[in-house]
Amino acid sequence: MKNVANTLSTLVVALLASAPLAVVADNVNHHEAFQLQEAGTIQSFQALGDIVLGLHPGATITDTELEQEFGRYIYEVELRDASGLEWDVYLDAASGEIMKNVRDD
Repeated sequence: MKNVANTLSTLVVALLASAPLAVVADNVNHHEAFQLQEAGTIQSFQALGDIVLGLHPGATITDTELEQEFGRYIYEVELRDASGLEWDVYLDAASGEIMKNVRDD
């Protein structure tokens, strides 16, 4: 029983110690985003938007956000498709790679 308690407390301490590392995303402001685009660090917002709309023809983009996570720029797009369903699409802003395409509940 003592071993289980020691293991559990070690696990809790480890989780608490690593918790601040889980929040590593930084929002990129509009000025920085356009500088990154002009420098060729990320693809144009038009190109990234076209990729997203290609996944969901007839959809409307309702919100976008550019974040830097673990040294990588991630373009997050929220959209509503023609049938009214909401989707969240995450792209690598440099390569245009689709990282996640999930229905938003």
